[in-house]
Parts: sequence; C-alpha cells; structure tokens
Amino acid sequence: MEQQNLTVLKEFILMGITDRPELQAPFFGMFLVIYAVSVVGNLGLIILTKVDSRLQTPMYFFLTHLAFTDLGYSTAVGPKMLLNFLVDQHTISYNWCATQLTFFNMFITSEIFLLSAMAYDRYVAICNPLLYTVIMSQRLCQLLVTIPYLFSVIFSLVITIKIFVLSFCGYNVIRHFYCDSLSLVPLLCSDTHEIKLLILIFSAFTLVSSLLIVLGSYMLILAAILRMHSAEGRHKAFSTCGSHLTVVVLYYGTLFFIYVQPKSKNSSDTDKMASLFYTLVIPMLNPMIYSLRNKMVKNALTRTLNMCANILLKIHCKIC
Repeated sequence: MEQQNLTVLKEFILMGITDRPELQAPFFGMFLVIYAVSVVGNLGLIILTKVDSRLQTPMYFFLTHLAFTDLGYSTAVGPKMLLNFLVDQHTISYNWCATQLTFFNMFITSEIFLLSAMAYDRYVAICNPLLYTVIMSQRLCQLLVTIPYLFSVIFSLVITIKIFVLSFCGYNVIRHFYCDSLSLVPLLCSDTHEIKLLILIFSAFTLVSSLLIVLGSYMLILAAILRMHSAEGRHKAFSTCGSHLTVVVLYYGTLFFIYVQPKSKNSSDTDKMASLFYTLVIPMLNPMIYSLRNKMVKNALTRTLNMCANILLKIHCKIC
C-alpha cells in the first residue's frame, strides 16, 4: 500500500469525456472553437470596459470581473482537456491536479458571488435610480468584489489542502475530465467524513446565500416594475436586468441540474455534459449575452474598432 501511495502521488488518470477514438478529433475541434471564442470574448470585454470611458460604471465594473472569472475557470480546465484529446495517456500530475482544483474552485465560487453582487446592483439601479451613484460608490463596488475573492481563495485552499494531505489508495482513475473535489474524495483511503462535511458546508453556504441575494433582489425588482404605470418604463427596467437574468438562469439552472438530479447508472455521463456546459459553454455565452443585448457595449465596440482602424491607417500612412 505504501508503494501504491507513492505511485498515486505522481499522477492521476482522467477518464475524459469519451473513450471512443472516433470522437476524439471532432470533440477536439468543437471544444477548441468554444474555448477560443470564450477567451477572445472575455478578454475583449475586459479590454473594452477598460479603454472606453463610457463603460466606467458599477455595472461594467462587475461585468469586467465576471469576464475575468469566466476566463479563469475555463482556462483552469480547457487547455488540459483539449490536450488529452491529442494524446493517448490522459494523465495529470499530482501537483497540477491540486493546482487545477484550487484555481477552478476559486474562480467558480467567485463567479457565484459576483452574480449576487450584480443582482444587487440591478436592484439599486431600478428601485433607487436617483441614489444609484451614491449607493453604488467605488468603495462599495470594490468591497463587493474583494469579499467574494477572499472567501473563494480561503474555500479553495482549505478544500485542496484537506484532500491532498490525506492518503490516496492505489486506484488513481478520476471519473471526470478535470480534477474535481467530488471525483477525488472517493479515491481517498483515509476517513473522508470531515472533508465531505467541509465541502457540504462551504457549497451549501455559497449556493444558498448567493441564491437568496439574487432571489431577494429580483423579487424587489419585480415589485418595483409592477408599480410602474408606463409600458416604456417597464420595458426599460426589464432590458436593464435582462442580460443578467439570462446568465443567472443558465448558471444556477445547470448547477441545480447537476446536484439535484437523482443519481442513476448514467448520471456520470450526464454530470460530464452538464459540467462541460458550465465550464466551457457558459463562459463563451456570457460575453455574447452582454454584448448582443447591450447597446452601450455594441457602441463602445464600434468606437474602439474605429479608433484602432484610424491608428493603423495613420501608421500605414507614415510608413508609406
């Protein structure tokens, strides 16, 4: 057993998405496109909100951090998953598995609380528009971002350290396409009661507290909209929170589908598909949702592209 533990400490084997060789190349091409679009979209959104002065508002401040977390957890998983499509041995080193688990948990937890902060921001914008700039001060915005980051760092480090200080058995096959805490716990030889309890407490607190903030904010928003007399005012209010509400439904819907569905013999494959959706597809969709449904973002993109075109034209003229 001691010799087996030494072997396990060097690497794990990821089962991946599929074991069918004929699907490796199509899946690689599809997920490469999804990941590339996600990187370009989120990086572009971050750059756009930084360079355009009209997007220097609390809403776009949160949107920048949402894009950063999207980019973070998709990058923690995506490149390694794509690499495994190209090689025969789907292995991941012990240290990289711990690193992947830490960063994935950190970014995914941060995003959940950022969605809550954005819901509160939309509540203030609709229910207290005259006091919006006073309430959503720069200090409060920074606080609403800093607290989730600190909590997520503590959560991810505690879970990772608790898992990796315990002893693993000889069986080192992870039934997933990345190092996930729920997939690593069954491989432990030590008593897992404490780590399971920690995961449950942290996860329950994160999901329940953030969901309560989101639901509370949108109940107050709905009540405010119903009190509005003009159809134009209602339409403007709905358009203000439409993009965020779409992202919230996609995100929480996927998480509840994974953790609430009854377990069956096919649940492992279903969990993988759902995990693919929120680790790669949702980070790709978020920039599109906020860009296509937002005139300010589209106008800012047009201005930035025109500015870049003018700069390139001036450089070309100087060279010529």
